[in-house]
Amino acid sequence: MGGPAGGIPRPIIRPYDRSVSDLVRSLRLWFSPQRVRAEGETPDYRFSLANERTFLAWLRTALALIGGGFAVDQFLPDLRFGVRAGLALALLGAGVLCALRAVNHWVRCERAMRRGEDLPVSRFPALLGLVVAAVALAMVAVVLLGREGGR
Repeated sequence: MGGPAGGIPRPIIRPYDRSVSDLVRSLRLWFSPQRVRAEGETPDYRFSLANERTFLAWLRTALALIGGGFAVDQFLPDLRFGVRAGLALALLGAGVLCALRAVNHWVRCERAMRRGEDLPVSRFPALLGLVVAAVALAMVAVVLLGREGGR
């Protein structure tokens, strides 16, 4: 159970417990930050700025993943099309998810700070790490097999 500091505990709402209207309301917050400001009390500006820096770090990661996906597609023409496309699409997909998650994470953290709640936790960083590790292992295999095939 989580809840506001010193407040009444509230039930934990899991993503699959949310209604469609809750999801639509959450998406509206992405495009109207003034709605986020309407809730709770203004947190210490240092926390809001730290939240913004985290958001920008997520976006840099997304851009790097997208750039990596294009690089794999453009600079590895000797790979079989299916391998090249699979690696490129995995990186591009991870970049898209990372960018979307950046906005979602920023809104959720800002709301939690304004409401005096615990910051939300997420499995996304672990999932992203696994995807990047899988693509990196595939790239290691490509490099090693490419060297042996070229001998």
